[in-house]
Amino acid sequence: MDLFDGHCDTILKCYLEGGGLRRQTGHLDLERRRGKGRWAQFFATFGSPEDMPDRSLWEVFLEEYALFRSEIDANADLVTFCRTGAEAEAAFAAGKTAAFLSAEGAELLDCDLEKLRMAHRMGVRIVNITWNHPNALSGTNAEEPDRGLSEQGRAFVKTMGELGMLVDVSHLSDPGFWDVMEITNRPVVATHSNSRAVFPHPRNLTDEQFTAIINTNGVAGLNMYAGFLGDDPDLDTVVSHLEHFLALGGENNVSMGGDWDGITSMPRGMSGIQDMEKLYEHLLRRNYSEALLEKVFYSNLMRVVNEVCSM
Repeated sequence: MDLFDGHCDTILKCYLEGGGLRRQTGHLDLERRRGKGRWAQFFATFGSPEDMPDRSLWEVFLEEYALFRSEIDANADLVTFCRTGAEAEAAFAAGKTAAFLSAEGAELLDCDLEKLRMAHRMGVRIVNITWNHPNALSGTNAEEPDRGLSEQGRAFVKTMGELGMLVDVSHLSDPGFWDVMEITNRPVVATHSNSRAVFPHPRNLTDEQFTAIINTNGVAGLNMYAGFLGDDPDLDTVVSHLEHFLALGGENNVSMGGDWDGITSMPRGMSGIQDMEKLYEHLLRRNYSEALLEKVFYSNLMRVVNEVCSM
């Protein structure tokens, strides 16, 4: 089974708790999918003021970036840092995992265009406009949910498109989401967001929002956090979110974004990224074709990376 997952917080776990990417006690490490097909993974840099009150988030970003690069170098037999789909293919040909990098919340970059350009040069290829706290660019779906993009936010989104970076609308306010859609002419991603029609949580996407993502040729990644899936969720609950997105015409626009090491509970039957195999087999037993599952688990997100992400 090939897998391209759009979001994990494992670098943050290493930053706060120690340990490395080769083997971890959390939801994800490099050894867990070794020899189980092609694997590409977006690793998020992330920091919140409440967890790191004595440091600027830009400092946190730089320190997590240094940690990420150090871990890539230390595990060069297993993983390669990638910026494009072509680099990922080269990693796979060498029998390695393709590690991509994202920034969860533009506040990590001080919402600053020059720091955005610097992050691109450093290899960041996805940026969430916001995390849960509002910033200079926009409100979020948790705080100031009625505030959309500022002029600074609009300039940020436009610059990301020019650089060849993917705009991530997970966590963004609903007005901010629609402002992004008004501005961009590139595929948009919601790396770890489920269906609001299936479970009415504001972190999830409305049908109209998912349809708008389809219209950009983007993707939405299914999030494995129980709190965004439903009450006492299991694998069938995950399937219900997938089936709803497919019913909206999203065969080419659903991907995976587990939110690994950033969540506190998962659906019954899952304890980490290794259990994506269980989900895959569960879907096969429900008569999903291997061709469709290859799109959902791998190629839909890779197509978007190939289309947008540049050197």
